[in-house]
Amino acid sequence: PSYIKTYNLTRISQFHLLGFSEDSQLQPILSGLFLSIYLTTVLGNLLIILAIITDSHLHTPMYFFLFNLSLTDICFITTTVPKMIVDIQTHSRVISYVDCLTQMSLLIIFGCMDDMLLTVMAYDRFVAICHPLNYPVIMNPHLCILLLLASCFLSFFDSQLHNLIVLQFTLFKGVEISNFCCEPAQILNLDCSNSFAKNIVTYFVSAIFGFFPISVILLSYCKIVSTILRIPSSGGKYKAFSTCGSHVSVVCLFYGTSIGMYLSSAVLHSSRKSVMSSVMYTVVTPMLNPFIYSLRNRDIKNALRRLHRRKI
Repeated sequence: PSYIKTYNLTRISQFHLLGFSEDSQLQPILSGLFLSIYLTTVLGNLLIILAIITDSHLHTPMYFFLFNLSLTDICFITTTVPKMIVDIQTHSRVISYVDCLTQMSLLIIFGCMDDMLLTVMAYDRFVAICHPLNYPVIMNPHLCILLLLASCFLSFFDSQLHNLIVLQFTLFKGVEISNFCCEPAQILNLDCSNSFAKNIVTYFVSAIFGFFPISVILLSYCKIVSTILRIPSSGGKYKAFSTCGSHVSVVCLFYGTSIGMYLSSAVLHSSRKSVMSSVMYTVVTPMLNPFIYSLRNRDIKNALRRLHRRKI
């Protein structure tokens, strides 16, 4: 539309993040809240990492992927929260063009790593429950490392595709981002053009990193539920279900918040609702993951108890 002001890319050196209220009374509260969440997330995930490293009982494929998931969550929240706290303290809403693209790239890499690892963990649970006798043979160390490398490669590939799209932009609708970080969907919405190549790449990425992982997870759990229901004893059913409980909870939390964030970015015009969706996805989810795994997973709880006893 003619009333939308556009900016030539050569004249853009920075963006303005409009994530939170400018009310000076809220700044110390927001800063303290997000600092507490960040420290809790880092500490919780580090405890899980330490428990997995030090306890030989957890040197299995399932906990190998959980180790990498915890490491990814630390990197994921570190991409946004430290800068957000600094911006709140300094009352700054400016981020350079290069820093914005870098933050967007890291968000995509670690977000996709979460996505891929949760998919791989669903496959791991499928093999463990549906093919228990062949589990050590199928989920061998070489396959685990290969799946991890494939997850890293696909995450990096997705990040570079988004960068390639953004670097083709020549006109922007504006320089204001109604969020506290350079969230990919909102960066793409700043483009004035509606190029065929951009739409094709966007749909391709959505299919690869949205439809495919969800399909694998749903198919795996359909097979898992079908196998568990054939177990004659109620104790056996409970034991089989308990090995999947933590993973199911994290999957629901991850996809619920990520789908909500992208729908809010694409549909909602309220910047406050969009910011809250992003906070849930990029801040709250990484914080809750270690609590879910430590409270619902007996092996992790036992490992943490043994670690505590050794320290005492």
